Amino acid sequence: MSKKLFAILTALLLLAALASYVYYRRTQAAVPVDPWALVPDDAVLVAATRDHPTLVRHLKETQLWDNLLTVRYFESLQNNVALVDSLTGSRNVIARFLGRKKVLTSVHVTGPNQFDLLLQVPVTSIREYRQVRSLLDALQRDPQFRVGTRDYEGTILNEVTEVGTGHGVTFFNYRNHLLLSANPALVEAVVRRLAGPNQPTVAADFQNIDFFRLRDVDATVLVNYRRLPQLLGVFFRRELLSDMSQVTSLASIGQMEMKLAGNKVALSGFANPETTRGSLHERLRGQPTQRLRMADVLSSRTAMLVHLGLGPATILRGQRRAAIVPDTLAPGVTVLLDSLAAGFQQEVALCYLTQASARVNPTRLALAYCPQPARQALLLGQLRRAMGTSPSFERVGPYRLYATGVPEMPARLLGPLFGGFRQPVVAVVGNYLVFGQDAAALRQLLNDVVAGEVWARSPAQVGFLQETQPMARLRVILDTRNAWNLLLRGLVEERRAGLLRNEPLFKRFPQIALQFTPTGDETEAEPQYFTELLLRHPLTGPAVARVQGASATGAALTFKTPLFGPPILTAAATTGRSGVLVQDSARVLHYVTPENVVAWSDSLPGPMVGTMQRRLVAGRPSYLLATAGQLHLLDANGRSAPNFPLNLPDSVQATALSVSPEGNGAPRLLVAGGGGNLFLYDTDGNEYPGWQPKRFDFNLAAPPLYLVVGGRDIIVVLLENGYVYACDIQGNVYPGFPISVGARLQGTALVETGATPSRTRLTVVSQHGEQVTFSLAGDVVSRARVATWSRNSVFRLIPDQRQRSYVVAREEGGQFDLFEPTGRRLLSRKFITSGLKPTQFFDFDGSRRVYVVTEPGPRRAYVYDRQGRLLGGQPFESSATAVGLEYDARNKSFYLYRTVGTELRRTDIEEIGDRR
Repeated sequence: MSKKLFAILTALLLLAALASYVYYRRTQAAVPVDPWALVPDDAVLVAATRDHPTLVRHLKETQLWDNLLTVRYFESLQNNVALVDSLTGSRNVIARFLGRKKVLTSVHVTGPNQFDLLLQVPVTSIREYRQVRSLLDALQRDPQFRVGTRDYEGTILNEVTEVGTGHGVTFFNYRNHLLLSANPALVEAVVRRLAGPNQPTVAADFQNIDFFRLRDVDATVLVNYRRLPQLLGVFFRRELLSDMSQVTSLASIGQMEMKLAGNKVALSGFANPETTRGSLHERLRGQPTQRLRMADVLSSRTAMLVHLGLGPATILRGQRRAAIVPDTLAPGVTVLLDSLAAGFQQEVALCYLTQASARVNPTRLALAYCPQPARQALLLGQLRRAMGTSPSFERVGPYRLYATGVPEMPARLLGPLFGGFRQPVVAVVGNYLVFGQDAAALRQLLNDVVAGEVWARSPAQVGFLQETQPMARLRVILDTRNAWNLLLRGLVEERRAGLLRNEPLFKRFPQIALQFTPTGDETEAEPQYFTELLLRHPLTGPAVARVQGASATGAALTFKTPLFGPPILTAAATTGRSGVLVQDSARVLHYVTPENVVAWSDSLPGPMVGTMQRRLVAGRPSYLLATAGQLHLLDANGRSAPNFPLNLPDSVQATALSVSPEGNGAPRLLVAGGGGNLFLYDTDGNEYPGWQPKRFDFNLAAPPLYLVVGGRDIIVVLLENGYVYACDIQGNVYPGFPISVGARLQGTALVETGATPSRTRLTVVSQHGEQVTFSLAGDVVSRARVATWSRNSVFRLIPDQRQRSYVVAREEGGQFDLFEPTGRRLLSRKFITSGLKPTQFFDFDGSRRVYVVTEPGPRRAYVYDRQGRLLGGQPFESSATAVGLEYDARNKSFYLYRTVGTELRRTDIEEIGDRR
């Protein structure tokens, strides 16, 4: 065959392949697929996530991220993510691939003690197809993995197996949806489901509900309550599943939205009632919802509470009153039990108290509300006489504890959910009858009630109950700290080690509440239940995180006292986002991590003055700052260095702190003491001769500049009268100084450090609008007019955050103008107030420049881009005279940090595209 003919045939084959691909894309793959149709029917839980970058950020802000990474499953997932990055030669491949796609993760019970996950990820472009193909090729070349395919009912399944361990993943692509699982049976179940495409989906009852249309939603969770006991059976002992099945039989299936907000995770949505015969919903159907009124008799040691709101409690007994034990009681006793049961109404509960060890049986109590407790006490006395039980009692405070003599009495009165009380004891506590499985159990509760150790007197518990729904039919409330041993005892043996490993995650949210409330009139139809699952951490520590505003464009941290001064950004070593230092009105300095968590707090004797300096001291990152009477050196954890704080003389009130540049030995500390007085110290507290103090005739126009040029310390002092001094470390004035700029000064200078003093340039702007550049040899290099001036105008040089470039601000009354050094006007605005407006200039690699003008009167910060456009479309509220700002190049957005009253807010602002 000739080369020409071979080339023609090759071209034809390529064209045919391209045509086939285009046909597939335009016909089959172009038809949208309902992702829920690909989820097998036996799914117990299905989580849907969409905005994964925001989800990860919220997990970090709620302090869940670090806890999740300690879970073995997530550790393995993190290792796999690192492996993918290594094989592809790129970073964050998985995070970029997921992006803002809608991803479904379903949980399935696949064995007696096993569950597995099925993951569904859309593939939205040819580029992503190539990424998947490239990853497969890389795995195929790696000797640690074996890559292959197999046919299952006409569908080609891909399998990747790790050599040696046998662990792997099975996946296939169905019309631009990648389905994968570590269990091949789940992928095969998807293939079988596709054989009948018209089957109803697991979310068929909620197909018209899209929680992602609402704001602040991080994920949605579908719960199959009918299959939930199967999943619980993977973790808990078999004898507990009967009680769990009774509680979960209130609903059949439900879907909830999930929001991560500060100290809590809130899930809320709707659930369909379980209409099968004998279900909890059928027994409670038509009953009124109730408040939780028994907080006065619930011990602070309560581990778990199952609370039912209803009308008459007799509906719980049903037709089989003796379902727990054979009814061998005398007829008179049965009549008395019926009379007792008729006196219970509104609320009943099953309560578990904390236990000292996982080896002892759990302490169980049953509580029932009775509007006529005296009548119930009389019936209990008659019942004791009828059973021949001793009338003796044990006194605990004002309460009497009696034996009942009736086995399984709570179950006979309140139904099978209250079984397990073989020889119960009883006491009347207020309007409640409380049954204990033995005297010791009930004694614990009564002692706590007498001591006032109850929910109603616990601020943390009262705050938690106030955040839950006021009315509900079913409540399950869990205190994970009190329930630790209870859970250890209830778990199957092979799951206990996992709970112990993940103790920090489990106790991260110690307060958990699950509630069901009917949404309509049950006499006419079967209304849905409004369902809420709340996981909450009590408000402890100096601040509480939350998502900022309704638009979820950032986060806020609420402190207990108002914040004082601006936020100070500090670069973090492990992340591209900065940490923040803020001080509150109680004079406490707080360090907030990039994850929006207060890492440490340190009390100061007064407000910070001047600018905080970050330096390496003895090779460790440290913070240097001043208060009016002291100098402080704090390490990265907020601890004071040896010999600190340094105490200034009683007559000195510090107004600013300047520190020698990094990389020039131990820091030297230059303190402006007011009235033109300067003091110089080293970090051991030694004073430098000639600086005790160094006095100047006029006030300083700006904090002094501490420079090191050619190995020599040079301190530049700008005075308000327009004179500039340069002094050495002994306080002597350098030759050529002082120099005069010809007019008054109000602002700092921009320094361009050279190899020698003569090559080092400083630029200032005088109140005549003149830009003056001079060297440290005392020579004026240039003068140039930036803008016109008048008697009422004020000029200030505004350097950028890295002291590399500058702009010039001119103010006259309410008129504000901003100029480049060349005199080109950048911004011109007329403000309502006439006071000076603090101005900041941010330059991010020269391509993105931002100007922030703060109006202290109305407490607004105006953020402009280089074209004078207002970022965010409106000013931002700000209590301080300055803000913090940084730029995220990957997401093309700015992070604005500001203080508003008691809040530290971080707002994400999208960058405005350049005009074409």
